[in-house]
Amino acid sequence: MADAPFLLRSDDEGVVTLVLNRPESRNGLSLGMLRSLRATLAEVAADASARVVTLAGAGPAFCAGHDLKEMRARDYDPAYVGELFALCSEVMQAIVALPKPVIARVHGVATAAGAQLVASADLVFAAEDARFATPGVKIGLFCSTPMVALSRNMAHKHAMQMLLSGDLIDAPTALRFGLINEVVAAAELEARTLSFAKHIASKSPLTLAIGKQAFYRQAELPLAEAYAYASEVMAENLKARDAREGIAAFLDKRAPCWAGE
Repeated sequence: MADAPFLLRSDDEGVVTLVLNRPESRNGLSLGMLRSLRATLAEVAADASARVVTLAGAGPAFCAGHDLKEMRARDYDPAYVGELFALCSEVMQAIVALPKPVIARVHGVATAAGAQLVASADLVFAAEDARFATPGVKIGLFCSTPMVALSRNMAHKHAMQMLLSGDLIDAPTALRFGLINEVVAAAELEARTLSFAKHIASKSPLTLAIGKQAFYRQAELPLAEAYAYASEVMAENLKARDAREGIAAFLDKRAPCWAGE
């Protein structure tokens, strides 16, 4: 597996599927994996044919977090550790900043930085057997960076429950906590995720990019500022060719033809 690519990419009608490809390490976020994610996300961002991204894991797990064996093998070298955590944070922010919706397709476990990856995605579909945890507190290494993503996706008390206990939660609990969108039978997970991704990919790519950026920006603003910003975004959006086309298609009762501009 050492010579195998860290990520496997496939494209299907505007949907880019990225599969973490280190099943022997439960797809641990090693330096190599994070570098590959960073580079591939940049490629996808510049790819006009890519409308939606789905993110999955090879083997029995989605992602078990950072590669602890690599950490120990590098003797927790400060330079390595600094690069590792900085790069991980960069990748998570790249997912949020990506002008395409990102859907995580989760099976098995998503723990520590793997749970952070889930929380950083825009949407999450999880198999019935999926389990989630931020278990760092159990090994003396609090999940501080996963905490950033979790606390922005869940009620604070739910996030603190996961962070302070380190215990696994099942998929229905993750749904109740707001960490995921839908629980799906394992045999149907891939098809359900791809179907929903294609449904989103049928929309104007420009509108999706505008909406995703605006969602995350307004969420950090006070209420009055959020409304002022969102009003500006809508007014600017209305100048776009796709907005005019979408309104015309709706009024004319026909399917729109998106130009992406």
